[in-house]
This record gives sequence, structure tokens and C-alpha cells, in this order.
Amino acid sequence: MSEKQPLIQVKHLKQYFDINMGFGKAKPLKAVDDISFDIMEGETLGLVGESGCGKTTAGRSILHLYKPTSGEVIFNGKPIKTKKDIAELRTKATMVFQDPYSSLDPRMTVMDIIAEPLDINVAYNAAYKDKEKRRERVLQLMDYVGLNSEHAARYAHEFSGGQRQRVGIARALAVNPDFIVCDEPVSALDVSIQAQVINMFADLKEKIGLTYLFIAHDLLVVRHISDRIAVMYLGHMVELASAKDIYDRPLHPYSKALISAVPVPDPKVAKANKRIALTGEIPSPLNAPKGCPFNTRCPYATDQCRETMPEFREIEKGRFVACHRAEELNS
Repeated sequence: MSEKQPLIQVKHLKQYFDINMGFGKAKPLKAVDDISFDIMEGETLGLVGESGCGKTTAGRSILHLYKPTSGEVIFNGKPIKTKKDIAELRTKATMVFQDPYSSLDPRMTVMDIIAEPLDINVAYNAAYKDKEKRRERVLQLMDYVGLNSEHAARYAHEFSGGQRQRVGIARALAVNPDFIVCDEPVSALDVSIQAQVINMFADLKEKIGLTYLFIAHDLLVVRHISDRIAVMYLGHMVELASAKDIYDRPLHPYSKALISAVPVPDPKVAKANKRIALTGEIPSPLNAPKGCPFNTRCPYATDQCRETMPEFREIEKGRFVACHRAEELNS
């Protein structure tokens, strides 16, 4: 059996935004600062970290919704460089946005919202120009995500949050994508609805053969759906490993603090677990600290950490960590 190949390759991706500091001066806000990783075909890669760490920006930059400042994105072996490359990418890679209400046009029916990618995409609008074929395709997509055909004539405000998100997912599936960026797709939903939507993502992955970049705050949600997990902090990737390894034995001090905050249903286990409380505020990406970005909050920081940026390196097979003291602290 042949090994799966990377569908997405991200190499030294940077996304900077110029911030006006007044008096004609601008300063770069380093939202994403030199990250590299692969996403294998058929895999779900979870991307976690605190608010403002660059998760969403990374996802949008991969799809070129933001033009990357530098670095390279390779989709299915082909670098994305020209407008033609971007247009082709968007026939095979789509996005599910965080807010299921603001991402849907309130003046359009569900039928038109889901069919919009078919209408505007040159590769599909000819095939679905016939109204009956268009309708059949939309109803098929609605069935995929658990919506009834009677919902097709309704507007977004007539649905619950979970139903709106299902509409957004159906729209993302319209062009038969291979890859979907899920930007915190369940964070605005009730817990009971979250489980339904997460299970739907898992079912669609098996049914259609999708690959996901799943961005989320909720570490339990990420653990449930992800094959591997990447941890970001202040625009940098600090750890990347299998979901099991990240949860059972995190290596980076920041990953350890995140995992220690995950609630455990067993009271005895929860009592035995020691919560790692980080002190201090997250530095601003406008004024990132010298050396390791985590050194201002890390209890193990040394002079080397404060002076030198650690390399994001493979210290075990399939485990990547950006920490000078990773081996020492986990021996």
C-alpha cells in the first residue's frame, strides 16, 4: 500500500500587515511568522492556540484570501503563484467560516447561497446552467449536511445557528473540494449542536474523501476530529505531532499549559492533574520579544531562550518542536 502524499505543503509562510503608527510611519504586525508544515491527503490537521496567535490568518493565507507576504503554498504538488493558480486552487479548496450568520447573504435564499459557487465558477456554471440540474445538485448537498428540501426557499435569518452552519458547509462542498479550511466552525454553536456538526464533518470526510485544516479553541473538539495537531503561539508554530502524542505527552511548555487546561470528566483524574497556570500577558505581535516568542511567560526560559529563536525541528519521528530545552525538560 503506497504512502499518502501531502495535499498541502506550506513552506516558510509569512503574513505581515502594515499598521499605521501615525506621522506617516508604519510598522509590520507579524500575524504569521515563518511557519512550515504539510497536510497529508485524507488527513485532518487541527490548529490550536490562544486568540490572536495567527490561526485564522494562516488558514486564509493558505487559500490566498490574504496574499502571503512571503513563503510558498503548494497544492497537490503545484506551487500557487499566479492568478490562474489561485483560481484553480479555489475549485479544489474552500473555507467554512466561523460566524454562520455574517458569512451568509441575508438577501439570498438557501438555494441561491449554496448554488452561488456553481454560478460563478467557470468550471461548473456551464454544467449547472440547466435549472433542474442546479436544483438537484443543491438538494444533494443539503442532504449531505442534514437539511430538508423544504429549507431551500428560506432565508438565513429563519434558521438556528446549527442550521446556518450546515448551509455554510453545503456551500463549501458545492465545487467538490479536496481540501476545506474549517475556521472555528462550531465555536458559535450550542454544545449539543457542536457534536452533531463535528460528527457530520467526520462522516463527510469518509464519504467524500476530504482533507481538513480544522482551526479551533476547544481542545476536546480538536482531539475528537484530528489526526495530527499543530500548536501556534504569537504567529509561530511551536509543536506538531499526532493528536494522541499532543494530549498524552506534550513536549513544548506552552502545549503542556494548554493540555493541562482541558477538563477531564473523571473527578479523581482531574484532581490528580496539575493545572499549569501561565503568568503575564501575551506579547503584541507588533512588539514580539527577542528570541523564543514564549520566553516572557515560560517558567523554564534561559538566556539562550531570550536571545535566540529556537528551530522548529523534528526531535522524534513525526514530532516537531520549537524549544531549545525540549529534550532536557522531557527526558
